[in-house]
Amino acid sequence: MLTEQLTSGDVQTFLKQLSTAIELDQVNVDSLPRESFSTTYDDSRWRTWRHDHRTYIEKLLPTVDAIPPVMLEKMTEIAATYEPAHVRSILQALFAEIVSGCRADDLDTAEKFFGALVKEISGQRHGSARHADPRASLLQWLHATDPLRIAHDPEVGHGQVRHLDVANLRRA
Repeated sequence: MLTEQLTSGDVQTFLKQLSTAIELDQVNVDSLPRESFSTTYDDSRWRTWRHDHRTYIEKLLPTVDAIPPVMLEKMTEIAATYEPAHVRSILQALFAEIVSGCRADDLDTAEKFFGALVKEISGQRHGSARHADPRASLLQWLHATDPLRIAHDPEVGHGQVRHLDVANLRRA
């Protein structure tokens, strides 16, 4: 039995910190010398990508309080049992599908978005039971440095990015 269930406040904190990490990633990129990027790097494209993710997150935030307890229970189970890196990769793919317009279903609320995450991850093997603190695990779904993994795109070509400390993200 999990004792510390995730709350809508935990989810809201996660989304706010993700939005802040994306914003800080743009600031980080803006501070890099142009020579750090490949000649095919499209600044406008990646700036728009970050902006669109933040816009989508802002759309989800007002709906977080409507996430039903049963959904929070499922999210708690995922946070406690799945490796955060695994959940992070699924979240990144889900965000990318939505922001790029490749996802046909309407995921315009936090309940629908996290419901899609639960559906995507359900049935997948999660390895040995971790029984980790769900709140701490949830925050590990956030990759504070390059949260959208843009630096890994071959077009970007700026290699290693500076690391940001997730604990020091300013609260939005």
